[in-house]
Amino acid sequence: MNYWIIVATKDHLQRGIAGGFIQAHHGKAAPLKRMQPSDWVIFYSQRVEYEKPEKLQCFTAICRIVDEEIYQHDMGGGFIPFRRHVNFLPSQEVSILPLINGLTFIKDKSHWGAPFRFGTLQIPEEDFHLIAEKMVENQSLSNSQAGR
Repeated sequence: MNYWIIVATKDHLQRGIAGGFIQAHHGKAAPLKRMQPSDWVIFYSQRVEYEKPEKLQCFTAICRIVDEEIYQHDMGGGFIPFRRHVNFLPSQEVSILPLINGLTFIKDKSHWGAPFRFGTLQIPEEDFHLIAEKMVENQSLSNSQAGR
């Protein structure tokens, strides 16, 4: 089992939550191919809306990959991104700021945003749990809660 972070603005993420799917790195297939069924994914949203300056800097959703399928969806205008089916857990947004010092995947705490620049990153299990426990307080991250 692996643990991932996908970077997406909150407005783009909301489409995925509504449809039960994820996209990564502007619809590219490669990041989704590295993920396997039962892997966990946390979304980090630097901003509220794409191409708008309002900062958010929060972990905004958590989900689990449910199957092997990677598929494309025509969103119009020639944009046909790759997607994967997931089950989102009910969760709350959590600011990254109080967690930075405890996250091991952030090596340079003074430049904490650097790991997010690639859009998708694999993180250690302990970092996943540190974030997830704040997002889904009073819930278990067991297989039954995640829809598997």
